[in-house]
Amino acid sequence: MGTFQIEGGHKLKGEIQPQGAKNEALQILCAVLLTPEKVTINNIPDIIDINKLISLLGNLGVKIQKLAHGSYSFQADDVNLKYLESPDFKKEGSSLRGSIMVVGPLLARFGKGYIPKPGGDKIGRRRLDTHFEGFIKLGANFRYNREEYFYGVEADKLVGTDMLLDEASVTGTANILMAAVLAQGTTTIYNAACEPYIQQLCKMLNSMGANITGVGSNLLTIEGVESLGGCTHTVLPDMIEIGSWIGLAAMTKSELTIKNVSWKNLGNIPSVFRKLGITLEKRGDDIYIPEHKDGYEIQNYIDGSILTVADAPWPGFTPDLLSIVLVMATQARGSVLIHQKMFESRLFFVDKLIDMGAKIILCDPHRASIIGHDFKSQLKATTMVSPDIRAGVSLLIAALSAKGTSVIHNIEQIDRGYERIDERLRAIGAKIVRTA
Repeated sequence: MGTFQIEGGHKLKGEIQPQGAKNEALQILCAVLLTPEKVTINNIPDIIDINKLISLLGNLGVKIQKLAHGSYSFQADDVNLKYLESPDFKKEGSSLRGSIMVVGPLLARFGKGYIPKPGGDKIGRRRLDTHFEGFIKLGANFRYNREEYFYGVEADKLVGTDMLLDEASVTGTANILMAAVLAQGTTTIYNAACEPYIQQLCKMLNSMGANITGVGSNLLTIEGVESLGGCTHTVLPDMIEIGSWIGLAAMTKSELTIKNVSWKNLGNIPSVFRKLGITLEKRGDDIYIPEHKDGYEIQNYIDGSILTVADAPWPGFTPDLLSIVLVMATQARGSVLIHQKMFESRLFFVDKLIDMGAKIILCDPHRASIIGHDFKSQLKATTMVSPDIRAGVSLLIAALSAKGTSVIHNIEQIDRGYERIDERLRAIGAKIVRTA
């Protein structure tokens, strides 16, 4: 189990380039299974979860060639379907949440798709009903082996239909979308997720020959086609990492420039950080964050009531950044209520922040009230364990702002979502050491 040693209290300075978006790349990589032709993907992040999925695709028989850092070609012209029922697949697929999205493409192209119960962050229940209900509506037969936690769908052919999703699931929308592009007839998906990453998937599929309209809305219409071809696609910068660097700059009172952020795909992320008192300047396609020498003050609502920051499906605020907002609030002027609506276990890392001296009241599994220190009382260094990707990087930000040397164990959780984070932070002045 790897460990970070962090000497906190140092100001950072310089430029940092966000990696490719993890959540987009997971979808895009699965889509290569839809065609026997070559697909080239650029700006793929070099992180554990993505590398696991690339390995899984290779074991399925996909020909993979690394062209440059972050650039690969994939050709699924000889897929080994027998691997889907092997013990190795059951082990490999269960270690990665994103593996669920191979099912839709496999079902569409080969008439069957299997997956063990996927792994991922321990942040509460993350049900798969939306995925499989969508496949069933397209005409697939569903089966589930409770003893082995193994899911399967099979169909001689998929037929387009109208469906209303029970939740605006990003991975569910992606999976059903990838199944529908090769179905016979027309499919409409209402209450579809409309995140930029889903828009990117739609654009990629259309460039491969799919016929998807309504891109960017919550009503997608898919005219099925007989086959798809190859394409070249570039993954967006990771909005979650961009938000993380904003939080890092604020907590360490640092002057940072975040390069090439794709402003038009950030949604309301900049406005939420501005409500927390953070100054963000748009410089071309970069975000410039000046040194907040006098700290930052949380805005109340216009009637004077306490600000609430809550997550919601896009274009609402992403749940992956609530832990960053929570950490930032510990040193703000003022108070804020964090309402994590979508997952019930994501706020349980606050006990580590309380140990560091933060003033946080955990109201229930979904809500935490934070009273900011206004930097008058610095967080204190401590020893922590990273519980998941987003909580892990939030604790890392807290440690970089704290007085003394902190230790974070189980940093593999952070590595699942952030590429070479220690190297990149050292390049802008962070005192961080990785030990085995």
